Amino acid sequence: MTERDDFEQREYDLRWADGAEHKEPSARARMLAARWKHNPPGPVPFRPEPSSARSRGAARARPAWLSAVLVLGGMAALIVLLGYGGFRPPF
Repeated sequence: MTERDDFEQREYDLRWADGAEHKEPSARARMLAARWKHNPPGPVPFRPEPSSARSRGAARARPAWLSAVLVLGGMAALIVLLGYGGFRPPF
């Protein structure tokens, strides 16, 4: 069998499979459907409550601006130190 025939056979199989009238759900989808039939899941929030993160032992949350201040301050200190040291790039 040549490479072209192999490609055509695979292409035919894909078209045949995609054209099926009935597509069977995956095993996981069938399992969840059976489980949820008698015990439907409750609503799940998009993001968890902030208090739940602390109860799990997560680190204390910092204000969002603090990280930006630390990064920008570190960059400014580096620029000042390089400037006073007379650093000149080699190019």
